[in-house]
Amino acid sequence: MKIPELLSQEAQEKRREKEKIIQILLFALYPVLAFYLMEAYEHNPFAEVRQMAQLFNIMLFELVAWLFYLLTDRMHAAVRMELIIAALFGITNHYIMKFRSTPFVPWDIFSVKTAKSVASNYDFIPDKRMILVTAGFLVLFLSARILKKAPKIKWKFRLISAVPVLAVLCLFAGNLQKESFQLKYRLYPYLFTPAYMTKVNGMAVTFTMNLAYAVVKQPDGYSVAEAEEILKEHETDAAEHTGELPNVIVIMNEAFSDLAVLGDTRTDTDYMPFMHRMQKGQKNTITGDVRVSVCGGNTANSEFEFLTGNTMAFLPAGSIPYQQYIRQETCSAAGWLKTLGYETFAQHPYSAGGWERNRVYPLLGFSHMDFINDYVPRDYVRKYVSDASDMQHIIRTFENKKEGNPVFIFNVTMQNHGGYTDTYTNFTSDVHSEYKSRALDQYLSLVKMSDEALEELVAYFGGQEEKTVIVFFGDHQPNNAVAAPVLRGAGKDTADLSAEDLKKRYEVPYLIWANYDIKSAAGQDTSLNYLAAEVFDAAGIPLSGYQNYLLELKKSYPVLSAAGIESETAEEQTLETYKRLQYYQLFEKGKNNSYVK
Repeated sequence: MKIPELLSQEAQEKRREKEKIIQILLFALYPVLAFYLMEAYEHNPFAEVRQMAQLFNIMLFELVAWLFYLLTDRMHAAVRMELIIAALFGITNHYIMKFRSTPFVPWDIFSVKTAKSVASNYDFIPDKRMILVTAGFLVLFLSARILKKAPKIKWKFRLISAVPVLAVLCLFAGNLQKESFQLKYRLYPYLFTPAYMTKVNGMAVTFTMNLAYAVVKQPDGYSVAEAEEILKEHETDAAEHTGELPNVIVIMNEAFSDLAVLGDTRTDTDYMPFMHRMQKGQKNTITGDVRVSVCGGNTANSEFEFLTGNTMAFLPAGSIPYQQYIRQETCSAAGWLKTLGYETFAQHPYSAGGWERNRVYPLLGFSHMDFINDYVPRDYVRKYVSDASDMQHIIRTFENKKEGNPVFIFNVTMQNHGGYTDTYTNFTSDVHSEYKSRALDQYLSLVKMSDEALEELVAYFGGQEEKTVIVFFGDHQPNNAVAAPVLRGAGKDTADLSAEDLKKRYEVPYLIWANYDIKSAAGQDTSLNYLAAEVFDAAGIPLSGYQNYLLELKKSYPVLSAAGIESETAEEQTLETYKRLQYYQLFEKGKNNSYVK
């Protein structure tokens, strides 16, 4: 071979090596851009994601991209797969933040069916930021064709190489889930503020950290024997109760809240006159604020806390017990009342499959379930069954019950479900705030309708001879789109609330009213895990051992939820005992001796 040909061949080889290096460098650049673009759907990641967290997010993106490449043998295909996943993840997180004020977490995957059923009432029109970021993803997707010249790798080598890459990815993800690693590298580990956690850690890192909580681990020091002994110590003999057992009607009202806890609401008319009047002190009435564990959505978790006496504070942030943990008969207020001779009804004027209620309610001890097709006749406000129709359904249930049998009715309304910006022919806002906010006006007008429906229900049972107690509370406050004007009016920013202001986003009013003599009280703040026990105690109904324990615990921890714990004492062991008892109640007792029969 001639020298010029050798030189030419050598030059070509060098050029190919140079092109190969360039292709690899370009390939490595795409995951970095994908990370920053995904974060840009919500915020400026350069300013808000912590430095080490940025590095860790990029490492996750790089490892996933290389894994895709080794599996497909095509750089451009691997890059495009990652870009599509990142864009979909970012868009999903953006809308969940917009509608629920919380980020996308692993357990939202179980909620797809529920989200789909209510999606038509939300505004999905993309904002300017979403359009620009999505356009950026499209540009990267199209430009990935420059990687088509990337070198091919023999399938055996690809397969051998994929194994250590996958191992490194799993090892890295495992480290991200360790508290020691999180603290060492200044990752934010506190699950009770998921929005802030996602903002400073980045979506991919936070999502990976949350995967560690897909399974609830046994608390330290847990034993079945200890749990059973504690519950036995708190048991009372229900057979000793000789008085008339009252009917118990519980209404968990969708998004019902008093935003005055956040700041001056400045409205032209009172949006809950009946509730405000009852809060000033009325005969046979107990009122106060109840701390819930969710804001803007995840209604099922409020149901879970009230019915079981368990708290979301001990469960993974963003988890949905109805969908994840209730797989067997589980102790609840309904199951307990059933043992006392109550007929138990669960009612919800919407689809049976929402939050898997039709599967969960029987496991919680409900003998009867009513969903939207059982509401005949029914009227609508916007796209949902009105609270007035819902209250009439409660009355029909009461009038058709077995004579001599007390009933427990647990009713979850739907009228006030978000969003709050569309126009309707069957609804007009009649409450107007000084903030000129359409969403706020619509929300407050709906709350006023709920307040009126409650007043009518109380008036009806006020004329009945059978002893009846009515419990009414909201499941959560509305999302930031509604609350923001009130907070801004108070000089506050939804994205930068103090710890105390953040707690107020989890406060809703509650009312306990009876048509017979009970001890009246106002300003009795509590949390949902205690409320059922407090209702039964006030109504003169025998309590289960767990409920007696909860009332004792409340003396030390008067408010206890995922949104914050308030303690009169600093006895950490007391809290650990509750954690162990909750684990027993939720995961153990139903196996053999649940009273849900």
